[in-house]
Amino acid sequence: MTKRATSLLWAILVCACSLQAQESSAPANQKSQSPASPQQSEPAETLKVNVNLVNVFVTVTDQHGSPVGGLSKDNFVLKEDDRDQTIKVFGRESALPLSIALAIDTSLSTRQDLPLEQASAKRFAHQILRPVDALSVYAFSEIVREVTPGYTADLKHIDESIDHIRVGAATALYDAIYLASRALDPRKGRKVIVLITDGGDTVSSVNYKEAVRAAEEAEALVYSIIIVPIESSAGRETGGEHALIQLSEDTGGKYYYATSTSQLDEAFRKISDELRTQYLLAYYPTQRNSFSDFRRIEVNVVGVDSAAQYRVRHRVGYYTIKSGF
Repeated sequence: MTKRATSLLWAILVCACSLQAQESSAPANQKSQSPASPQQSEPAETLKVNVNLVNVFVTVTDQHGSPVGGLSKDNFVLKEDDRDQTIKVFGRESALPLSIALAIDTSLSTRQDLPLEQASAKRFAHQILRPVDALSVYAFSEIVREVTPGYTADLKHIDESIDHIRVGAATALYDAIYLASRALDPRKGRKVIVLITDGGDTVSSVNYKEAVRAAEEAEALVYSIIIVPIESSAGRETGGEHALIQLSEDTGGKYYYATSTSQLDEAFRKISDELRTQYLLAYYPTQRNSFSDFRRIEVNVVGVDSAAQYRVRHRVGYYTIKSGF
């Protein structure tokens, strides 16, 4: 009897252990089949995009290059990677605060034009700035120096900063774009970089690609005023000019050529007019399956008789994960 009782007891214990193991393993099996499991969830960057509002500042100009105002939300169609998006926020952004990084090339190649550039830059600051806006002046030659320093709406302070710019030697253009973008990144509202340069870069520590990404991540519109004393000059830095043109277009800004003081003033006036006639389109991206960290944006104007003749400018896309600069 003792042996039979002992055998029976062992059988009961084995059965109990088996049942307990099944119960403890059931939740794990259910968890592995859950849609929320790590193996089947969306990548972290995709989830980040789905909860973040994407801002797109848009400039619309007519066939003469004049800004087009008075458009409504229904006049815009917005796509991300060819997929239609729902515009959740719409606004005419002339009243939104501006943060402007005004970067002036002070290398030897611009020595003769620098006094004219300084005078024109001061006129621009007086024309564009309101009490809610702020501007910071950068001078770049072989080094980049924030002259103001910091962002301010104090015109006297800005004028004095521009007047104290001095000529340097080489040209760190991409460093200027990169550093200005870093400073603009945490600021709220619209962010703009205005470059006055002949287009060359000789000593930057960052390359063109890094400068472009910094501007795109900061959501900064880049306006380039390319100083060309003699348009047919064999010494022109056409490669640098083309880089500035591409940078301006990719960020939703624009480029201008200036061969005289009047053209320089005209470029500043056009920039000022555009910045007062922008639109804000904001949306929550629909779920995507792509693993790319760059999403392309496309905006078109519809429902207007002359829409086919309009030019719509905006940033070409955005990064879902910042480079951590």
